Amino acid sequence: QVQLVESGGGLVQAGGSLRLSCAASGVILSINAMGWYRQAPGKQRELVATITRGGSTNYADSVKGRFTISRDNAKNTVYLQMNSLKPEDTAVYYCNADRITTLTRVEYDCWGQGTQVTVSS
Repeated sequence: QVQLVESGGGLVQAGGSLRLSCAASGVILSINAMGWYRQAPGKQRELVATITRGGSTNYADSVKGRFTISRDNAKNTVYLQMNSLKPEDTAVYYCNADRITTLTRVEYDCWGQGTQVTVSS
């Protein structure tokens, strides 16, 4: 079974940077679009950024110019470079893949377990 495993979260001061990684495990043939979402306490999960297999990106207005999403298809990994972090960026960050094709099956709407990002003022 395919798993998405995030890493790189932590505590950082406002203005600092963090880099999140999300690696898909398993015997994977291809992954379609991947993305990062976040959920702050008491709020709904929201889109942060997405990237297609070909590298086209999309960002939430709140992170444009500060966050950069990228991926390494050979490593089945997506990254989120977060710069100029603000306290309002504090949330659990989740990795998503909309379609993962393995040798035996296709899995849709896959989610990681989440990684906490806390930005102190």
